[in-house]
Amino acid sequence: MTTAPNASTAAPTVRPGSVPVPSSTGRLGQGELRRKVAAILTDRPGEMFTPGEIARSLDRSAGAVGNALSVLADRGQAELAATGPRRYRATATTADALKGGRTSAARTAHPTTATAPAPKAASAPTPRTAGASGTSAKVEKPVVGPVVRPNGQTYHPRRLADLPDVAALRRLREASIPAMLYGPPGTGKTSLVEAAFPDLITVAGDGDTAVADFVGEYTQAPGGGYEFIYGPLITAMTEGRTLLIDDATLISPKVLAVVYPAMDGRRQITVKAHKGETITAAEGFYVVAGHNPGVHGAVLTEALASRFAAQIRVSTDYDLARVLDIEPRAVRVARNLARRQESGEIGWAPQLRELIAFQKMSGVLGPEAAVANLLGIAPEEDRDVVAEVISSVYGRAVAPLALGQQI
Repeated sequence: MTTAPNASTAAPTVRPGSVPVPSSTGRLGQGELRRKVAAILTDRPGEMFTPGEIARSLDRSAGAVGNALSVLADRGQAELAATGPRRYRATATTADALKGGRTSAARTAHPTTATAPAPKAASAPTPRTAGASGTSAKVEKPVVGPVVRPNGQTYHPRRLADLPDVAALRRLREASIPAMLYGPPGTGKTSLVEAAFPDLITVAGDGDTAVADFVGEYTQAPGGGYEFIYGPLITAMTEGRTLLIDDATLISPKVLAVVYPAMDGRRQITVKAHKGETITAAEGFYVVAGHNPGVHGAVLTEALASRFAAQIRVSTDYDLARVLDIEPRAVRVARNLARRQESGEIGWAPQLRELIAFQKMSGVLGPEAAVANLLGIAPEEDRDVVAEVISSVYGRAVAPLALGQQI
């Protein structure tokens, strides 16, 4: 694990002008640090600042300021103008952050956080309990019809415990009940979480995910020194946001253990890499995980399962596939293969992701190519059964999509 070098930074001090400087020991309310950072950028338009420069002006940690700048950049309210070291400057909409506004601009790349893009719209706001600033909780509007995800695509809610699934997940968050969504890849687990929580931060798990990918690490600062940049877990904790651990069961159990203290009654973690600092979760902090049981290397340990009191199976909604005008015969093929998968005859069946890709392929290369490609993406060990089902539905023999004779 990386430790901090002794070298100190030598960056110039920000001249904040009329910007108020808070005490380093005072606890800020929800979004207050972002507003103070935005005030400095607005006060000095055209100038570029590192997180460390602004942090010294506000008497706050460089990591917290770095996260605030990253969020502002996500929302189009700041611009990452340089990366070596990172320097930010104001945009035409930075002033919107002073009153809590946001834009729909695409996310600017950030080296250590995994923050989801800011939402363009949503049919209902994310529920909030009273935050550190003492503000009242927002009243949640009923979820009616499709919900717009941060990428602009629509999500069609499904029924969960007599509620729209989006509303059900929001209620679990209000009750601080962590949820794990499990099912085959392509069934819409991530889409559901994005629709439910516009304030989402995502960690994409795999076998190489390390503790630093959650809590952060030291990075070079101006003047040759180093500063600690907080990771997505600490960002979600301090800002009271939702953290999605996608493909959680691909991550080493030793690495995942860093999250557990934040999920239980302590709601705290100790950042050993940063002077043993203790981080306490703000109101609204919530953890949700995704699990693909059939993926090679996915291991659901007892320790991980026990942390998620709500475990929700997510499968493909073939009725939704028809609503999306996907070719009916392709949907019949998928339903047939899904039944065979459930019986254990095969290990693969097309999910909604594959059916949407089928429809796109059909529009680009034609229906015959789309059918051939559907067979071609099937695993080798299941391909004979998939070919049999496709042939029975389409009434002709089908081969995987391949190049033909020279033309």
